[in-house]
Amino acid sequence: MAKGDVVDDLTELVAFDTVSHKSNEALAAWVAERCEDLGLQVTPFIDPEHPHKRSLICRCGPADGEGLVMSGHMDVVPTEGQPWSSDPFRVRSEGGKLFGRGTADMKGFFAATLQALRRIDAASLRHELVLVWTHDEEVGCLGAGKLVDHLLQAGVQMPSACLIGEPTDFQVLRMHPGHVVVELTIEGHAAHSSRPDLGANALEDAARAVLAARGVADRLMQERADLPEMERPWVAFNTASLHAGSAVNIVPDRAVVQFGYRPLPGMAPEEVHGRLVEAFEAAGLHCPWTASVERVTPAMLTPDGTPLQGALAEHARHHAVGACSFATDGGQLARMGLQPLVFGPGSIEVAHKADEFVPEADLRHAVDVLEAVVRRRCC
Repeated sequence: MAKGDVVDDLTELVAFDTVSHKSNEALAAWVAERCEDLGLQVTPFIDPEHPHKRSLICRCGPADGEGLVMSGHMDVVPTEGQPWSSDPFRVRSEGGKLFGRGTADMKGFFAATLQALRRIDAASLRHELVLVWTHDEEVGCLGAGKLVDHLLQAGVQMPSACLIGEPTDFQVLRMHPGHVVVELTIEGHAAHSSRPDLGANALEDAARAVLAARGVADRLMQERADLPEMERPWVAFNTASLHAGSAVNIVPDRAVVQFGYRPLPGMAPEEVHGRLVEAFEAAGLHCPWTASVERVTPAMLTPDGTPLQGALAEHARHHAVGACSFATDGGQLARMGLQPLVFGPGSIEVAHKADEFVPEADLRHAVDVLEAVVRRRCC
């Protein structure tokens, strides 16, 4: 294997344990050094709330509004409790597959991008190339959200064509749902369980609220959208957690319930929250309560037929343009006026699982594809 081979790069990338709750500083420094060696100007963005986390903006070429943005996330999901056949942070090659945490999601795209750019003289670009590498995508696209807030405030402009290199098995995907977390807090009144009439049971109110939310979820499932690309063209809804009570002889004085729902592309993310509030009001809860939106990961909807879509179609393994079932940083980047498409090597079917892998042939093919797309958009 020659020095600088794409598998070498992937091996180094996977060796950085960048599970989302850990620092990504070491990997960010490694990526920054490689990008600078390739002739890109690197600007780190340090998370103001978590100084050990950072995203990177790497740019080269004339900033004329044309060109290409390529984006990926540096974090990976945990491996604890999973039956891995080998060390998840050491790439293992077997049967034409490269195993390791992040090989598919999505350090394979990083390695292929770096290898593709080694074939292109950055000084010769006619249009701008921007690499956006983010942190904390796996826990709600948090890094991209903070980065986009900063870039919007600073008035930073980027090319509208944007490639998100998530594993799609080389299918072009132009939309995905978002994800909204709603937290319902119910404040009751404690009492001895022998005299429950002297208290106010927050847990019982939580049960009423969960049933009311289930009614909202059932109605949402019946409201199918005209989105043939999507496997589930309705708002997926999940009652995720309920915490209440401290002892069997105490009336619970507080309950906290978390709900998650996935607004469809083109839908206002707060719409379902409003319907939940109405349902809770109609349920006649006895205790004071609040229902707050804790996190919004935006949906993504890119128009059909963009120039980047045409460029990717030449290399797509699946001719039909589709939709992701999962959220990506594309929803956040679209807030800047970008038109993201999701396309990359590997399969989401193996992401987040034990023995995650990317086929070596696909990784090497990705280098050729990304080189061709960069040359078409930027050279």
